[in-house]
Amino acid sequence: MSKRQYQLKQRAVQQRQTRERIVEATVALHQELGPKATTISAVAERAGVQRLTVYRHFPTERDLFAACSSSFIARYPPPELSALKARGASERTRAVLRALYTYYGKTAEMWTSVYRDKDQMPTVAEALEEFEDYLEAIKADLLAEYAPYRSKRLRATLGHALRFSTWQSLDAQGLGTRAMADLVASWAATAAQ
Repeated sequence: MSKRQYQLKQRAVQQRQTRERIVEATVALHQELGPKATTISAVAERAGVQRLTVYRHFPTERDLFAACSSSFIARYPPPELSALKARGASERTRAVLRALYTYYGKTAEMWTSVYRDKDQMPTVAEALEEFEDYLEAIKADLLAEYAPYRSKRLRATLGHALRFSTWQSLDAQGLGTRAMADLVASWAATAAQ
């Protein structure tokens, strides 16, 4: 390998490491302060680079936010709920809610910041669309379990049950994951009648 090839490889490694530091700094700041309060200057300082370096790697806020979101979801993937096996609609609902509420508990700081800033930052709202689609898919999957009882009340109950804000409210009441899932699954069972 020539000296030039070695230098190019080394430079590529350094660029990748710099990019990763910028993304990690952004994830940490979004979690601590929220996306709205996170500035490029703060990201640069946390990553140990100049502002211009941040812009070189991420020319737009959307680029930086997409990288941040991808990194966070890769580190904390939402549960694969279709793999959960349970008998009957109520048990499946309970199992899904336990898994989802456990996930919310582990990632609450980030979801709190992101949902707080969602209405003020279109970039945040765009990034949340994929997660909202994930929740809609779970709702559709659960509704199939309740066939033929797919009332408007049941749709509303399941939609509410899957929201981070529902978990947040129940968590504030001091309920544990199992108790939350049991309570909300009973709401769904009542709505299905």
